[in-house]
Amino acid sequence: MALGDLQTKRLPAGAVLVIGAGLAGLYTALKLAPRQVFVLTSRRSKEGSASAWAQGGIAAALSTEDSPESHAKDTIAAGDGLVDPEIAKILATEGPARVHDLEALGVPFDRNDKGELYLSLEAAHSLPRVARVKGDTAGAEIINIMVEQTRAADHVTGLIGWRAESLLTDNNGAVAGALARNDEGTLLGIEADITIMATGGVGGLFAVTTNPRTARGDALGMAAVVGAKLRDMEFVQFHPTAIDIGRDPAPLATEALRGHGATLTRSDGVRFMPRYHPEGELAPRDDVARAIFAEIEAGRVPYLDCRQAVGAHFPEEFPTVFESCMSAGIDPRTALIPVAPAVHYHMGGLSTDSYGQTNLDGLFALGECSATGVHGANRLASNSLLEATVFGGRAAEFILGNEFTEKRAGTIRVQPWLSMGPEVSQRLRSAMTANCGVRRDAAKLNQLIALIDELIDQVGRANPLIASRMIAAGALAREESRGGHFREDFPAPKPAAVSSYMTYDMLD
Repeated sequence: MALGDLQTKRLPAGAVLVIGAGLAGLYTALKLAPRQVFVLTSRRSKEGSASAWAQGGIAAALSTEDSPESHAKDTIAAGDGLVDPEIAKILATEGPARVHDLEALGVPFDRNDKGELYLSLEAAHSLPRVARVKGDTAGAEIINIMVEQTRAADHVTGLIGWRAESLLTDNNGAVAGALARNDEGTLLGIEADITIMATGGVGGLFAVTTNPRTARGDALGMAAVVGAKLRDMEFVQFHPTAIDIGRDPAPLATEALRGHGATLTRSDGVRFMPRYHPEGELAPRDDVARAIFAEIEAGRVPYLDCRQAVGAHFPEEFPTVFESCMSAGIDPRTALIPVAPAVHYHMGGLSTDSYGQTNLDGLFALGECSATGVHGANRLASNSLLEATVFGGRAAEFILGNEFTEKRAGTIRVQPWLSMGPEVSQRLRSAMTANCGVRRDAAKLNQLIALIDELIDQVGRANPLIASRMIAAGALAREESRGGHFREDFPAPKPAAVSSYMTYDMLD
């Protein structure tokens, strides 16, 4: 590989390079034993992982009243016509075993007085099925356990302090590892026979998000420019109830609060959701987000009223939300919580099969950067952590059961990240929120695409710009409203629900 003065590292034959240290990456790394795994992450702690910020918990059919069939049915209904039924069946059927697997690894799921798992009800679920940890700290607790387990695992090596910026390819179009950069600017070409993208979502591309600001669709940009197929890129989920206290990223008021009976009100305490949807506060997320956005556009500040539903029990039942509110001078036991929609989850991503395989030889994608077809147009609450474990486990099983050819890198691309400074990032984030947010139309999307093209001409093909360009292109092409994608100029859904697929070369 001709890399000039770049450092190079060749992983042992058959070793796996995992890019990302959230739940999908770490769980898969553990499940790949005894195969050698190298986890590449810029994060020196769990703080940069969106998995660690998940409050609600992990959904699965864990009670005697529930069933995988019911969970799959709810998943399909939430996805508004675009969920692959077979993939939903896999998620729901294999889900309970994955939750028990996490518990066996040490995750202390909440249990009731009888010793049964304590299960919460969340929006669009027909039954309580969301397993929680210490109230609203499921994500953080699970990631803590995963980090401990992977550090102790003999087959896992951490490549910490490196940020992947592009994929290496061989002369036949297969992925052969990644090019990474550390804080000092040193470049490292890592050759690998198997590469797994597990880098998270796209929230950092938008001005208001509950995600880490570093979640900027890097996997999507990296993979797109080497020929990866992307699916349903236009479907972005806006969490209805980010706590509106001017922070970036915005703290989250978990959906479980509404499952507990919290209501959405105006400043006078009058509920407004019944005017927008018959299911009120437990309507699907996209409906709730648009209702809150409509209230804001009408000049009415929306609030979440938890005083009766949670009240004095707030500190122990929802400690994360309680701490966020109190830090802003809001006591949610006695005061209303101001809320606003924020980008929370990306249903689209790298198109994969049920084992995480992309269309590129040697490249897998897992977690939020993937699109298996399990979320469709709108993710069902708390299915994300489950997806990471179910499909992470399946990818590990597939990799362990198959042989992979040796990959030698022949092509290198250096990312123009250093040119994409704070000013360019802020212009992009503001434009994405203004023109590709809760409510979209052709004029706004064309304006956004023109700006992104201008920024690409200015700084080059930076991963966040490529990811944003493909989200905007998908949103413009989908001339209907469905799930998390709402077009003011096409407010009705089309009769047939069809997933969208695109590659980078389709943009021109």
